[in-house]
Amino acid sequence: MAIKKSELYSSLWSSCDELRGGMDASQYKDYVLVLLFIKYVSDKYANVPFAPITIPEGASFQDMVALKGQPDIGDQINKKIIAPLVNANRLSDFPDFNDDTKLGSGAEKKDRLTNLIAIFENPVLDFSKNRADGDDILGDAYEYLMRHFATESGKSKGQFYTPAEVSRIMAQILGIRNAKTGADTTVYDPTCGSGSLILKVGDEAGTNVTLYGQEKDAATSALARMNMILHNNPTALIRQGNTLADPKFTDGEALKTFDYVVANPPFSDKRWSTGIDPLNDKYDRFNSFGVPPAKQGDYAYLLHIVRSLKSTGKGACILPHGVLFRGNAEADIRRALVRKGYIKGIIGLPANLFYGTGIPACIIVIDKEDAQARKGIFLIDASDGFMKDGPKNRLRSQDIHKIVDVFTKQIEIAGYSKMVSFDQIEKNEFNLNLPRFIDSTKSEDRQDIEGHLRGGIPQADVDALQSYWDICPSLKAALFKPCRTGYVELNVDKTAIKSSIFGNAELSAVSTNGTDLRL
Repeated sequence: MAIKKSELYSSLWSSCDELRGGMDASQYKDYVLVLLFIKYVSDKYANVPFAPITIPEGASFQDMVALKGQPDIGDQINKKIIAPLVNANRLSDFPDFNDDTKLGSGAEKKDRLTNLIAIFENPVLDFSKNRADGDDILGDAYEYLMRHFATESGKSKGQFYTPAEVSRIMAQILGIRNAKTGADTTVYDPTCGSGSLILKVGDEAGTNVTLYGQEKDAATSALARMNMILHNNPTALIRQGNTLADPKFTDGEALKTFDYVVANPPFSDKRWSTGIDPLNDKYDRFNSFGVPPAKQGDYAYLLHIVRSLKSTGKGACILPHGVLFRGNAEADIRRALVRKGYIKGIIGLPANLFYGTGIPACIIVIDKEDAQARKGIFLIDASDGFMKDGPKNRLRSQDIHKIVDVFTKQIEIAGYSKMVSFDQIEKNEFNLNLPRFIDSTKSEDRQDIEGHLRGGIPQADVDALQSYWDICPSLKAALFKPCRTGYVELNVDKTAIKSSIFGNAELSAVSTNGTDLRL
């Protein structure tokens, strides 16, 4: 039987409660997620030949259970469980289960770790037969926890999680599903965090593609490696290190290039140039476009992506809106990128979507394949499409669908999307700020005072729906009758409006022949 998500989430969150007090969420998430990982791989792969991960004898979750109540339980977990798993599977950066500063000392640490293990002993958490109808319930739980950890961790640690809705948009607008993909298709994230973004792109491909990622934070890169295994991508290559100063994926003296690159880099990184001589960058990321400002690293990451793409490569990067209009060195880089034809589109997102910042961001879409033939940049202002979800905003299914559909089909919608020619962009001095080209301000509702005072529906409001009356001319007469000059009133009872509309023969006829009534 498949595990109920609610039971799994409840058990995992109880384990978080057990650790609260000695550390903040950015630290205790490491312990909870490691236990989740060990329980999962033990249930799924212990004693399984040719499994994607090796569970050494004596290093399973059940062996960890045997350590409960022992005075040196933390040290024993490190030596008997963690070390063998790490060595057998080339993992790294697991937390220290014998850290007195985080877990307490003596009896406090013994009880805390014993109680933590006991939570994962819950019989409902049996992952050995978990997979049902392709439901990756543990992967979902992993992201659920990361989302809550990002909320609790605040500004300093929120960057390790990209909202799944945004990841889904980026995966779909790349067009990877419609491309011919296979194991030789490469997907790369130079600031991969927990790895959720490249996993979404891999899922969108529909075939087994090869995933690459690099993450600066050691603990977070370890989470990414575990996340790859939990999502059945054990061969994904995740490296730890500073992508800008020490890129781990190279071909000789040059950067390795990929078919697809996605990223959600740290916004406006003020230390991006640490360890780099930008004027003499050996990977040639800045010579053709310019050197980003010392205190604004946004374009440094974007130019790293450009250099990391094959000549037919496609990429998408989340950046703050400032990259669209800031001047000086960034204006020069922006002008060079536009003239090169690399920018296919820009999608403005709602504010307050991301953990750690409330500022609005945008997705810069890069496409080298059609750069020479490109005549303009397709812009979308999707800033108004969201729902409130506690302290954050969240994209709904219809918001995601609209963004992807409009971008993929290049549909121009007044106040929402527009294809802007290079001539127009040049006339605006290569300022790509969306309001310059898309007027998304909404007209105020005009109030009819006479209608409020004397009753009746303004004839002008009814006439504004003329496109519907053209299709269903009898419907107008069925719903309204004259009231006085310039006003009408309902011809049916309020309770009968819906039945009158859906019972109209002309409406039924056009619905049957497939006419789209969303005019």
